Amino acid sequence: MDLSAHVSPGLIREETFTVEDQHTAYHIGSGDERVLGTPWMISFMERVANRLVAGHLPDGYMSVGVHVDVEHLAATPVKARVRIRAEVLEVVKNRVHLSIEAWDEQEKIGEGSHWRSVVEKDRFMKRVLSKQ
Repeated sequence: MDLSAHVSPGLIREETFTVEDQHTAYHIGSGDERVLGTPWMISFMERVANRLVAGHLPDGYMSVGVHVDVEHLAATPVKARVRIRAEVLEVVKNRVHLSIEAWDEQEKIGEGSHWRSVVEKDRFMKRVLSKQ
């Protein structure tokens, strides 16, 4: 499959999430306070990037995250809304490079880049199942 026929630079997706107690650093053990934990911020970023790429793939294909490089810039309290933006920067063979950013209601709270690899679902699952 020629991935560049389906996914191209400039594609953008934004979604908004509400920070709940289970998303806090305290709850997941990555910190002492009830603020958005970095692992959850990254999870939200990956979720939006995945949905962006998935929306442009033909049946039988999916993307998997292979690299994340993110800086968490500011703390966000419980009940705050977080807006995540993913943008395709480039397509290299079967990989998609994205810019990922996050804002709360006051400021930018995170930024970075993310690579996703596009794979055939059946082939991917066959390899996973062979490990059982």
